Amino acid sequence: MDFSIKTFDAKSTVNTSKTGCVVVGVFENKKLTAAATALDKKGAISAALKSGDISGKAGTTLLLRNVGEVAAERVLLVGLGEETATVAEKSFVQAAQAAARSLATYGANDAILALPDVSGRDVAWAVRTIVVAFRESIFRTDSLKSKKTAVSTGVKKLAIAVATTQAAGAKLALTNSVALANGMDLTKELGDLPPNVCTPTYLANTAKTIATDYKMGIEVLERKQLQALKMNSFLSVTNGSEEPPKFIVLKHMGGKAKDAPTVLVGKGITFDSGGISLKPGAGMDEMKYDMGGAASVLGTMRAIGEMKLKLNVIAVIPTCENMPSGKATRPGDIVTSMSGQTIEILNTDAEGRLILCDALTYVERLKPAVVVDVATLTGAIITSLGHHNTGLFTRHDAEHDKLAAELLAAGKQTGDTAWRMPIEEAYNEQLKSNFADMANIGGPAGGSVTAACFLERFTKAYTWAHLDIAGTAWKSGAAKGSTGRPVPLLTTFLMNRAG
Repeated sequence: MDFSIKTFDAKSTVNTSKTGCVVVGVFENKKLTAAATALDKKGAISAALKSGDISGKAGTTLLLRNVGEVAAERVLLVGLGEETATVAEKSFVQAAQAAARSLATYGANDAILALPDVSGRDVAWAVRTIVVAFRESIFRTDSLKSKKTAVSTGVKKLAIAVATTQAAGAKLALTNSVALANGMDLTKELGDLPPNVCTPTYLANTAKTIATDYKMGIEVLERKQLQALKMNSFLSVTNGSEEPPKFIVLKHMGGKAKDAPTVLVGKGITFDSGGISLKPGAGMDEMKYDMGGAASVLGTMRAIGEMKLKLNVIAVIPTCENMPSGKATRPGDIVTSMSGQTIEILNTDAEGRLILCDALTYVERLKPAVVVDVATLTGAIITSLGHHNTGLFTRHDAEHDKLAAELLAAGKQTGDTAWRMPIEEAYNEQLKSNFADMANIGGPAGGSVTAACFLERFTKAYTWAHLDIAGTAWKSGAAKGSTGRPVPLLTTFLMNRAG
């Protein structure tokens, strides 16, 4: 879909625009937005509201054709909820999603959408919300079907109408929003691919493509190099698989040469059987999504590459499969991590932390400003937070509180929200081992917290945060598929750091 910004002033309003459809808002108390009022010369919109054909409730829609003295062929009314001086944020999101669904089915080739003011939000936020909603409505998951689902005609070009005074901000926001949507699409595509296609090698090749397209540095470490680095914790997870592991380092150096980089670390388990601690068969197919951290980091890198973000950002992605075989790591095995700390592996299904701990040790050599790791790490985070918020973990001091605040704010800006969880010394008691420096699990109580505490032991040299996205990276059931989260949170976090 092609997006553009259209400006209007007192002499140029949406009713004079020749287009296949113009989208305007109406309220529950039969009131019209300013844009709807401009179209209501003959009273057709007011009549539709009074008749009850549309209630004005947020997300309701009604299509009108041949509205008098309106240049557009169609007028789509979209409910915005209760009338206030500005539209409520939640109501606007519902309206944007409803408009996107409706325009995907109409015969119009192009449309204009008039933005109302949103309470507490600027035009950039509104533009991003519109772009993400419309791109979500046309995202396809049938690339590997022999017969593709028939595509309705739908709107191909959308102009977002804003006041002339908002034009500059809206145009910049549109450019960044399209880049964000492209990053989200990449993340969703990677997540939805089957594990026989999206292997560690496939992820490495995707990173190489991003590097070529956006002039980034790229290095992919192979097994022998990982052995030389003594990444024995990471390598222990790969023992049962025929697929070779990859360790991806992707560098976007858009800032000053002397500036310390922001580092994103993404967990890339392209299929997680649980290893010897085999998972139940029901739902195991969804373990193709266990590379959601890697996919979201790659999507974020694509987005900031397209934006040409003026910030140094390095992505580090350890990626492999976790499979059972005669060579697989066993419960009870002890491995020595890259940091020199020893780990008793009590459960081979707690493998994400085993690959991440070596990656987190590796990033010390990058001399990072901050490090954020992203992982579908624990089912326990779903018990804690459901599928609404990503779990955010970091140490509790002034420096780490600041990083947590940045991440939480980026989540609130985009609706890709996170919730801060505790890291406390008391939880480390559960990781004690009689035979090694630590165990890789701490039992069912506080499972997401003890997993974060495990990772925290490898991050003492820098400022660090951990995002557990097991509840937010994909959906199950009829809506099964990757969500593209937390690309909006991560991308906005980096944009804010770039200023």
